[in-house]
Amino acid sequence: MAIESLDPGAATMHAWDGQMSAYSSNQTVVDKVLPEMLHLIDPHWYQFPPMNPLWYGLLGFTISILAFISVTGNAMVIYIFTTTKTLKTPSNLLVVNLAVSDFLMMACMAPPLVINSYNETWVFGPLFCAIYACGGSLYGTVSIWTMTAIAFDRYNVIVKGIAAKPMTINGALLRIFAIWLSSLAWTVAPILGWNRYVPEGNMTACGTDYLSKDWFSRSYIVAYAIFCYFLPLGLIIYSYFFIIQAVAAHEKAMREQAKKMNVASLRSSDAANTSAECKLAKVALMTISLWFMAWTPYLVINFAGIFETAPISPLGTIWGSVFAKANAVYNPIVYGISHPKYRAALYQRFPSLTCQPSPEQSGSVASGNTAVCEEKPAA
Repeated sequence: MAIESLDPGAATMHAWDGQMSAYSSNQTVVDKVLPEMLHLIDPHWYQFPPMNPLWYGLLGFTISILAFISVTGNAMVIYIFTTTKTLKTPSNLLVVNLAVSDFLMMACMAPPLVINSYNETWVFGPLFCAIYACGGSLYGTVSIWTMTAIAFDRYNVIVKGIAAKPMTINGALLRIFAIWLSSLAWTVAPILGWNRYVPEGNMTACGTDYLSKDWFSRSYIVAYAIFCYFLPLGLIIYSYFFIIQAVAAHEKAMREQAKKMNVASLRSSDAANTSAECKLAKVALMTISLWFMAWTPYLVINFAGIFETAPISPLGTIWGSVFAKANAVYNPIVYGISHPKYRAALYQRFPSLTCQPSPEQSGSVASGNTAVCEEKPAA
């Protein structure tokens, strides 16, 4: 013992061996689960040793940072859009609804996840597990379909032009109500018996049961993926494809008209070296890319579970949860900060938070959209 105490390396190795003994013993990731939760644990998870405590700490820290950014950013979007007279438009109600769903996502989901990460297991019981999973699914589905509604609103204004029927306040509220109602129907279904909500592999969060061998339960995952992932994704791509096509045609017509009039350009904004077409293409690409980044990992995990195409580890389930919740962080950036009037109001109320010297700067997609709509010839 005396020799060992004089050897720092030996002491360190001894401490490390003691810390890692759990990973070489018969202990599993399920050992800390509350007894009343055991009936929800799939046998698949009993084969995995306890996760390294470092991962739980990292998960809790990451979610805390994301929650702070999301709650602050989305609260600011809600505050400015609802208190600025020039921003109180039907279209912006959809942006506010997106901010509300993202705000609730992190405000409601993050605290339990951080607490469970500290305890290294789910500590709130079966009922709250179902409520937690239902809430997360609800806010995520509302977010996805609100993004789709925003894409269709832009499609209606830009592609149809003056022939489009403008959206009214009542129309926007009706769309928002339909989004929440349909999303609630999809997310309550597991509570009513079509699939179920269970702890995920890392035991700190809850989600759908994608390991069930019952095809009735599996059918929910497939149907949910079709109507809450592939369908809105297809509609978003469809909308932005025709938006970019319409803007490209308009830009071409403007250039040809300028050539006939023997002038360099009909638009003063050309001096900025960034056309509306280019700006719109960038935001369209960003929107779809971020959408993919947020929800595809979670979809892959669910499909890997129901189709048994790849092994799923407790550590792997962490990334699906983190990526999906990160969606609530960058949505206000894409849909809020890209709005010129929002930036102007932000500059006026919180000058230190803006990234441009003045609110008059309008190099955004939204301003590009307005220019297209205003300059589009009646013919």
